[in-house]
Amino acid sequence: MVLWRVARVAWVPCMDLRQISYFVALFEEGSVTRAAQRMNVVQPALSMQIAKLERELGQRLFDRQPKAMVPTAAGRTLHRLVHPIQRDVADARAAMARLSQTVSGRVTAGILSSLSMSVIPSVLARFAAAYPEVELSLADGYSSTFIEGVGTGALDLAVINRPARRLGLVMAPLLDEEMVVVGGRDTPLPVPLPIRMADLAALDLILPSTRHGLRVELDRRVAAADVTLCPKLELDLPPAIADFVARSTRFTVLPSIAVSRQLADGSLKAYRIVAPRIARELVIIHHPQKPLSYAAQLLIGILEEELNAAAAALQAHIITG
Repeated sequence: MVLWRVARVAWVPCMDLRQISYFVALFEEGSVTRAAQRMNVVQPALSMQIAKLERELGQRLFDRQPKAMVPTAAGRTLHRLVHPIQRDVADARAAMARLSQTVSGRVTAGILSSLSMSVIPSVLARFAAAYPEVELSLADGYSSTFIEGVGTGALDLAVINRPARRLGLVMAPLLDEEMVVVGGRDTPLPVPLPIRMADLAALDLILPSTRHGLRVELDRRVAAADVTLCPKLELDLPPAIADFVARSTRFTVLPSIAVSRQLADGSLKAYRIVAPRIARELVIIHHPQKPLSYAAQLLIGILEEELNAAAAALQAHIITG
C-alpha cells in the first residue's frame, strides 16, 4: 500500500516598503494623525494600509484606544523584524549614491545658533572647497523648530540638543559638549574655585530663556542637584549673550564652543563646573523615510571633525582652579 503525503504550502503575505513605512510611522508616533502627517498622506489612506496589512498577516497589530494606537505583542514583534529592513534599504540607497564620481545634489540642514559663530564658518569653507557641485543651505535656530522641520521634510537633517522624549526620528550622537561659567576678562569671580553646582545660584547671570534648549538642559541638571537659577536677564542668542558678558560684570553658563572666538581673543574667561560636571549632548536627526544622501553624510563627517577639534582646543582655555 502506497501512502501519499501531501505537502501544504503556507501562504506568506507580501509586504511592500510603503506598508512597512506606514506601519513603522504609526508604531513610533502612536497616533494616526501624527503618522499621516509624518508620511505626508491623508489619515484614511494610512488607516486603510494598516487594516490591509492586518488582514494579510492575520494579526491585530494595534489596540485602537480613544487617544492612542497601542501596539499589540504582534505589532511589537513585527516592528522588531521590519526595522532592519528599513535600515538596509537606506544603506543600499547611500551605497548606490557613492558610485557616482561627482558629489552633487542639495542639502538643507538646521544648525543650533550656539554653533553658528564657532565652527560653522570653517565647516562651510571645507565643504564648499571639497564638493563645489553640492548646493548647501544652512539655517540657524532652535531644537524645537528643527524637529518640526525634519519631521515635515523641510530639512534633510539638523543638529539639536538631545531631547528627553521620543521623536520618531533617526537620532545619532554627535558631541558631548561641556558647559562652563563665562565671565568678562576683568570681571572678578565672586565664588571660589573650583566652581560647584551650588555656586551658580550666587552668580549674577544672563541666560537663554526657558524656550531655548540650552536653558532646558541647564535647568534640568541644576534641579537634580536642588539648585534654582533666577537670572535677571534672559536672551535667546548665545553670540549676543557672549558679547554682553564681555562688556558687563555679569556671568553666563554656555557650551564652551559657543564662546570659542572670545576665549581665543581673551575677551572672555571660562571656568569649569564640577560636582557635578554639566554637559549637553548634541545629536544629528533625520527622517526615517528620508535617508541621508551621500552629500549629507559628507557634511556630517566634516562637522563632526571640526566640533571635536574645537572642543579639544578649548580645553586649554578653561580655568579649573
